[in-house]
Amino acid sequence: MQKKNNEATIEHCVYAFDVLTSHLNKTDLPVPQFEIFEAPIFVTFHSKGDLRGCIGTFTSGPIDRQIKQYTFQSAFKDTRFAPIKINELNELDCNISFLVNFEKNKKWNQWEVGKHGIIIDLDVNGEEYGATFLPEVAPEQGWDHEKTLKSLIRKAGYHGNYKEVLDKIIVTTYESTRFKITYQEYLAYKNKQQK
Repeated sequence: MQKKNNEATIEHCVYAFDVLTSHLNKTDLPVPQFEIFEAPIFVTFHSKGDLRGCIGTFTSGPIDRQIKQYTFQSAFKDTRFAPIKINELNELDCNISFLVNFEKNKKWNQWEVGKHGIIIDLDVNGEEYGATFLPEVAPEQGWDHEKTLKSLIRKAGYHGNYKEVLDKIIVTTYESTRFKITYQEYLAYKNKQQK
């Protein structure tokens, strides 16, 4: 399937599962089956619908290397979770997000829930705070602007009254192209490719 650059596809998710399974099974990593372009990326794993790992970068790089690096980081180095084990594969899904259309210097409420991911930067008395949520986080949680910002401010490490700092927040918005597959879809894709 021919896609435009920066659009996530099943092949990107398949390669992420290739990275994961080759590491767990100690086998050679297959060659990626997609066109290489540069993009910022996040790789997210869920198990039974719950977040299992999510790490990425806002720096563009060749997507084959980005997928390899951030799949490994998300699966094995996300400090919020134990490393993924081989017996968890059947419960996993993998989401690849390529980040696009960055816009800086927005106010705290100048973004659209479900469309934009947001990066916040906040300086309170010389202490700097920053964090991000991907575009899908707010709608998945049922959050509006204020609830999203409250949670993101806490994620950044600021524990004062969030309402007192809303007007001090500098927001960068971005969008993402995403694709998600389950481990079973990965296996079906690999079986079809072998025929």
